[in-house]
Amino acid sequence: MKKLDLKLKKQLGLLDVFCIAAGAMISSGLFVLPGIAYAACGPAVIVAYIVAGVIVIPSLLSKAELGTAMPRAGGDYFYISRSMGPAAGTLGGFASWFSLALKSAFALVGIGAFTIILFPNVNEIQIKIIAIAFCVFFTILNLKSVKHTGLLQDFLVIILMAILFIYVILGFKSVEFSRFTYGNSFGSIIPVVGLVFISFGGLTKVTSIAEEIKNPKKNLPLGMFLAFFIVLALYIFVIFVTVGVLDSKILSGSRISISEGAKVFMGSFGMIILAIAALLAFFSTANAGILSSSRFPLAMSRDHLLPQFFGKIDKKSNTPFVSIILTSIFMIVVICFLNLENLIKVASTMKIILFLYVNISVIVMRESKIQTYRPSFRSPLYPWLQIAAILIYGFLIIKMGKIPLIITGCFVVLSFLWYLIYVRSRVRRKSALIHIVERLTDKKIATSTLVSELRDILVKRDNIIEDRFDKLISKCEILDLENSMPADELFEIVSEHLATKLDIKAKTIKKLLIKREEQSTTALQPGLAIPHIIIDGKNKFEILLVRSIEGIIFSEDLPPVHTIFVLIGTQDERNFHLRALMSIAQIVQQLNFERHWLKARNIEEL
Repeated sequence: MKKLDLKLKKQLGLLDVFCIAAGAMISSGLFVLPGIAYAACGPAVIVAYIVAGVIVIPSLLSKAELGTAMPRAGGDYFYISRSMGPAAGTLGGFASWFSLALKSAFALVGIGAFTIILFPNVNEIQIKIIAIAFCVFFTILNLKSVKHTGLLQDFLVIILMAILFIYVILGFKSVEFSRFTYGNSFGSIIPVVGLVFISFGGLTKVTSIAEEIKNPKKNLPLGMFLAFFIVLALYIFVIFVTVGVLDSKILSGSRISISEGAKVFMGSFGMIILAIAALLAFFSTANAGILSSSRFPLAMSRDHLLPQFFGKIDKKSNTPFVSIILTSIFMIVVICFLNLENLIKVASTMKIILFLYVNISVIVMRESKIQTYRPSFRSPLYPWLQIAAILIYGFLIIKMGKIPLIITGCFVVLSFLWYLIYVRSRVRRKSALIHIVERLTDKKIATSTLVSELRDILVKRDNIIEDRFDKLISKCEILDLENSMPADELFEIVSEHLATKLDIKAKTIKKLLIKREEQSTTALQPGLAIPHIIIDGKNKFEILLVRSIEGIIFSEDLPPVHTIFVLIGTQDERNFHLRALMSIAQIVQQLNFERHWLKARNIEEL
């Protein structure tokens, strides 16, 4: 069986990223929550949405950085597990999976409120049946292929945004500014910020399908930024118009506030059009939600945090069908049995916790100084932006209320129990946090597992096709020497290390290296030497790297050499020998190569 991570295809472009991120935001956060939030803080609801948007920015920037460094299925889970370890990763994975699935289930349930506008005789049971039917429909669509899911998402979001744009343009003329009397409503704005925070929660979930995005270095951050700023603008203007045209008694507590607003200046026809827009929004959120949330159990199964069958991928459609089906079953259970308003608060609390974790992850990854952590986008104002976000999110969590905190606390306990019972005995992966501890204690406790994994991710992200030289370098032996010594002494050490691999006596190798050095020094430039010799035989070629902190003395007339590439091959490998020399020349000419080489803490970094 082939590795699972090779089976997910890159099928999503910039428009798909934008529409998936935007579609995951525009649903209950715009069509249901404004009336509920208005009941709590009045016209200050507009400010609540702006504040919620502003405090999302640090997480948006952090996820853009993590997503471009590690474009892998799983998003939040993958970042948290790689930065803080499997215990934190277990909680992050379950929280990401269930919170997004809950949000998607809410979207499907929200269809009911707007179905009543179109079909007044629909009862509650029928509403739930309709929601379940659409859940099944989107499940089948997601099972078919990611490409078809993305195309539908593009269509839904473009139509939806067009309708909302028309709503703002036509409604602005009917706004009564006398309705914006804030009074003392600002005092109650903080809990409302926490409530409407879920409106932006879907934005960054597109990172969970980063592995399936074409050119994630560019398309992932750009798609997220475009979605955030455009949807935030829509939130502000749509809610501004709604508050400005509706009487406070009608708006307060209403779950169809945008449609009620459209009725004021567009009549019943406008109300129906906005009801259809709401349905499109709920459809897009549910569609994007199933797509994104189903990637979390896939990623967790890859890492043995869940049983392996969660990671099964259909050969024909290239979709994680088991994860999609189980996610949909969970959503159907939510639709059938759970209360909407409390669960919105629980989902918001989980989102805030996840965003807090993501900002910690950026700090851990940066401070680990892992050489292969190379995001194409770096969050500005590091680490102050992340620290501020962590403090703000902690404050918001406390303000969410007892019920969300109790439910979330139980969820955390159950996740940790799963880690103790199932995960701990199966996972030995070291996180980036261990690399920080290693730096602080100056003890070798980290392994090269994460370094190698991030390197493999970079190769796939940048579409690098590794040639023979790349593979030789990745597998070659590296000597890290502290003391200074003459070149002859180094050649003796090198010969002993290469003798077995080349099936030749160490004395012969040493003799050839010394002879080559006597002909003309292989110290080609200050700090660099490339000893290279031809040996007898066929189809043999080896590279050995050496770092000497104090330097190797190749000649009394030259400064000590800190970087040595030793090349040994047979006559039939002469052409490759020359290509290897050219490749090494390109490497050492890179900016700050020697500084990075000397600062590397261990052989893995070298």
